[in-house]
Amino acid sequence: MTRRKIQLVGGGTYSVSLPKAWAESQGVDPGDEVSLHAHLDGVLVVETDAAADEPAGRGPVDLPVDGADPTHAGRLLRAAYAAGVDRATIEAEDGFSVETRRELERTARGLTGTTVADGTDSAITAATPLDPSEVSIRQSVRHLSFVALSTHRDATAAVLDGGSNDAVVDRGDQARRLHALVDRHFRRSLSRLDEVDALGLTRPELFDLWTTSRELERVASRATELAETARRLDDCVDERVADDLRECARDARGVVEAAVDAVVDERGIASAREALVARDDLREATEALDRRLFESDRADPRLTAAVNAVGRTADHGAAIAEAGLRAAVRRADTAADDGSRVGDGVGVAAGDDD
Repeated sequence: MTRRKIQLVGGGTYSVSLPKAWAESQGVDPGDEVSLHAHLDGVLVVETDAAADEPAGRGPVDLPVDGADPTHAGRLLRAAYAAGVDRATIEAEDGFSVETRRELERTARGLTGTTVADGTDSAITAATPLDPSEVSIRQSVRHLSFVALSTHRDATAAVLDGGSNDAVVDRGDQARRLHALVDRHFRRSLSRLDEVDALGLTRPELFDLWTTSRELERVASRATELAETARRLDDCVDERVADDLRECARDARGVVEAAVDAVVDERGIASAREALVARDDLREATEALDRRLFESDRADPRLTAAVNAVGRTADHGAAIAEAGLRAAVRRADTAADDGSRVGDGVGVAAGDDD
């Protein structure tokens, strides 16, 4: 880091010198113009014209593949989406197999805002013309929370009541699609100067929301594990075990809900603490249930996978709650700069009684 003193020049203009080594490395000469970007989080960034003309994450990019390998082609398109590329052309010198072409089209349909814009025998172009100013990351995470918890609820019913798990598969795909959208904009923000401002967030806020999104996708994955357990069970679950597992699953979802409130709705320390305490209590309950299943002669041992999935669900909620705690502390630090202090996630005028 280099420090410079602010100078006041004629007309009331503030001036600061640029480090010579940086200017030379960027090809900046006296008389050249640079762009200044003032960001929501108080950062002022200097950008050369060359960097502005070639911003990271703006296509097109050409990606060569083996046209007979649909799995790799799909992975490559998903990687381009996650990297923030706006336009990716998948090229196969010897042409695409029918399976590869179908896989690319299926992958594009599963990525929010992506369409197959053009296609020939040897090249397929997928475009993602998403405007970040029209994307609400906070609302996307709220939607993902609803999807993940609904999926978990349906999966629990499939295990305990023998319900269908078809909805679990569909919602699991929806959860992955929503997280992929959040992940794309988060990764673009790492290299794009204008991305965070367009989203209307600070970098710490975006990171907390991305962390929440990642853990919610994992909650949906735990729901898929529950649904898989339901498919493999031969008999109905013992009534007492079913009641205990149902209560544990409900409590696990409560952990996630409280944690998401702490981050997305900025409920503060109280909501995060509620989630963490509930997770600790649930851990004791799932361990006791797991021991009972192990010691029982009648219990299906495959139910232990369901108990584990429920416990891990609460762990994902705890990870979100910890992000909520960090956010609350960060807001407290900001309030302190304004002469306030924060009690339970809420600013309190300095000198007031607790």
